[in-house]
Amino acid sequence: MLGGGVARALAARGDHVVAFQRRPAHLPGVVDATGSITDPSSVRVALERADAVVHLAAKVSLSGPAGEFDAVNVTGTSNVLEAAASAGVSRFVQVSSPSVAHSGTSIVGADAEPADPDAARGHYARSKARAEQLALTADSRALSVVAVRPHLVWGPGDTQLVARIVARAADGRLPVLGSGAALIDTTYIDNAVTAIIAALDRAPVVHGQAYVVTNGEPRPVAELLAGMCRAAGVTPPTRRVPARLARAAGGAIEAVWRIRPGADEPPMTRFLAEQLSTSHWFDQRRTRSDLQWVPTVSIDEGFERLSASYRS
Repeated sequence: MLGGGVARALAARGDHVVAFQRRPAHLPGVVDATGSITDPSSVRVALERADAVVHLAAKVSLSGPAGEFDAVNVTGTSNVLEAAASAGVSRFVQVSSPSVAHSGTSIVGADAEPADPDAARGHYARSKARAEQLALTADSRALSVVAVRPHLVWGPGDTQLVARIVARAADGRLPVLGSGAALIDTTYIDNAVTAIIAALDRAPVVHGQAYVVTNGEPRPVAELLAGMCRAAGVTPPTRRVPARLARAAGGAIEAVWRIRPGADEPPMTRFLAEQLSTSHWFDQRRTRSDLQWVPTVSIDEGFERLSASYRS
């Protein structure tokens, strides 16, 4: 969703865009190059004649072997950085995640703290933290690197966050953890796209920096869940589970999943329980000032657009 949105927006403004991924994107005005970022030769071919790179490819999951996350998120990022340097690319946007600097406690009005693989929670966050460190270390006069951390991107067509919330709510498997009052920042898809492009354009000026991107409208987690459910025509969750109990259950489920993984994501993990029961919202002043960017779609307008997409 996010990669397609960025590619379409860049093509629409007249840029020559190549989309490199495992399967053809078939986006209007976008050239397809297929392969994996774990294959250095394929990456080098895709980046021939490129002058800018937006690196969005990653393994995103709540579970899975650490080696798979490292192969894609760490080694894959290294491959893209090396190919970019060899091709003479001058601007590089590393699409990262706020989870790279999240140790499991509440985040209240923080800026982008340094990525910390040792404190990050889970294989995904740890591997993304190492990837961001690699990217920012590669920043130089020849290659301007910016890390952008969009937080909880959602919108029409979202098969990850929204679709799973709606499916679990419809099946009665989506509890509210704790009071449901923890304040959480999210990012509507259109805003995430424009922020990434702003980082690309501003890279020569703000290179070497990491920025958290959100709508800047923290809402109680119960309100966010309810808004997504109502947009899909599903009854919002009302059952409450103590946060401490959910974390303990998440740890137990993770242990079972390592031995007998299911076909889909585990219903709960410690990381997910922490995300749904602790506040995490961010100071957006530096992001907006440095990137010369502001979100244009509010949370409420996003809910309206999401509702319209489900109705259609």
